[in-house]
Formats: sequence, C-alpha cells, structure tokens
Amino acid sequence: MSQTLGVELRQLEYFVAVAHERSFTLAARRLHVVQSAVSAAIASLERDLKVTLFERSAQRVVLTEAGTALLPEALAVMDAVQGARDVVDELGAGMRGSVRVGLLPGLGLIDLPAAAGEFRRRHQNVELQLRVEPEGSAGVVVGLRNGDIDVGFLGVAAGSVHRDLTAWELLRVPQVLGVPVGHRLARRRSVTLADLADEAFVDFPPGFGTRTLIDQKFEAAGIERHVVVEALGIDNGVQFVRHGVGLGILPGYALAAEEGIRAVPIKDQTFQWSLYMATLKKRKPSAALRALLGLVSTHLRHPEGTELGRDLMDQ
Repeated sequence: MSQTLGVELRQLEYFVAVAHERSFTLAARRLHVVQSAVSAAIASLERDLKVTLFERSAQRVVLTEAGTALLPEALAVMDAVQGARDVVDELGAGMRGSVRVGLLPGLGLIDLPAAAGEFRRRHQNVELQLRVEPEGSAGVVVGLRNGDIDVGFLGVAAGSVHRDLTAWELLRVPQVLGVPVGHRLARRRSVTLADLADEAFVDFPPGFGTRTLIDQKFEAAGIERHVVVEALGIDNGVQFVRHGVGLGILPGYALAAEEGIRAVPIKDQTFQWSLYMATLKKRKPSAALRALLGLVSTHLRHPEGTELGRDLMDQ
C-alpha cells in the first residue's frame, strides 16, 4: 500500500470503523471518541490520499470507489498490527482481540454452541461475535469483502469459492430429491431433470450457494424451475416438502428420518455441495481466528452420507 506510507494508523482505524458502521456517529461510539475527532481524522486521510472516501448525506454514509479500494488494504494493515499484538500477548496476558463470524441460516453440520462455548472458556479475553447472514453464502462473501466479518461459512459447489477468498473445505454434502409420500414420483427408483420440468419446488432464497448450484444445473438443461417456497434453513425446507408444498433437492441426511418423504436419486446430475470456512485473502488470520478454525474442525457433525473435505484430510 505505497500510497498510504505517510498515513497514521489512527486514521486507518477510524476509516475502518466508519466503513463498518456506515455512520460517523456510530463509529465514534464504537471507538469511544467524540464524533468531531472521527470526522477530522477522515478529512485528514482524504487530504493525504487526495481522494474522497465516503459519500455523505443526511441519511447515509457510503464508500466511494476509492474507499472501497482502500478498505481491504486498511484491514490488512490492521491485521498486521493485531499480529504484532498477538506475539506480545502470547508472552504476557494471553490471546486478545475479537473474531466476527458469519453464519448460514439453519447450519446444522457444526455444533456451534459447543464450539463457541469451548472457545470462550479457552480464550476469555477474545470477544467472539456470531451473526447469521440472511442472504446466505452471497451475504457471507459481501461481509468478508467489506470487512464486516473476519471469517464465514459458505455452502457452495466444490471449487466455486470466490477468488478473493481463502477457504478450508470442511464437509461434502450429497443431495437427493425429496418427494412427499403420495406424489407420482415417490415410488420411482430414480428420476432425471426432465422428469421434474413441471414440478413445484421448495428451495432457499437467491444468494444461497445451493440455490445457485441447482438453478445453474436446470438452466444448463434448458428447464425452467418453479420455486414456490423460499425456506429459511434445511430443516424448514424439509417440513415444507413433508407437507406436500413442493419437491426439494436437499441433503440426504436431512431426509433420512422423515417418514413422510421419499429420497429419490437424480441419476443424470450431481448436486453435491461443500461446506467451507473462508477468510479474505488479503487479510492475515489473527491468532484468535486460527484458534477458532482449529476448534470448528473438532466440532463437525458427520451425518451419514457426508464426507470429510480434502483440506482437512490433508492437514
């Protein structure tokens, strides 16, 4: 970041806070300083860089193109500073800092309460924040790129992780067609995509990685799919299928115990997806984040039919 060699660390800290909060007032509150100090620091930074970083109005504060470009670089500098603090902390009072995690709605493949509880007991001076991204994997990617979260979970097709991210594959999850008992396809041993052309479907909202995967497969086959329910999480989707609202392409493990649903393989397509943890490539994981990554891998649930991802097997 050669442009910012003369920039003060405090200016970058204030810039990141305003970018996250989308508000000078909220940023000042977060930093425990007066708002005028934040405004002065941002104005000074803009003069030093000879650019405008935020579009300001009475209703909102939005990053400009220059501000968007600066944000990942500023985060990388802050991470480097945190890394230096980590080294000192390990010799003194122990690990400190914070880790903000972006979750997928209804994520049941990890015992997150147990992992979070163990993390807090081991690292009492680290603030762990967990939040659900209502827009699914797409929302997680946006949160990582904006610096709103430090690490996030993604449920996407294997190998389709965004190029700006570093990702660790945790599990692979095969999917099958869930058909309510009594439906014309319930007794079939298998189906093709063509058999599903006129059916109603239960799926997740656009932006969810599995929704993207399924939509792409149907589009490539030239089949228009009719989604009548956008479910919030796998368990929610299963219940809509069980009550006959539509068919669903869902993880096989989620259908195994459902007496009102038949799991039917789709023989001409594979709908397997992978669960990843991901960080932004430009950001160096802190000691606290590395500790969380290690804990998550020990709290994975392995329902029948899922497979351990390659990354973890290679470690």
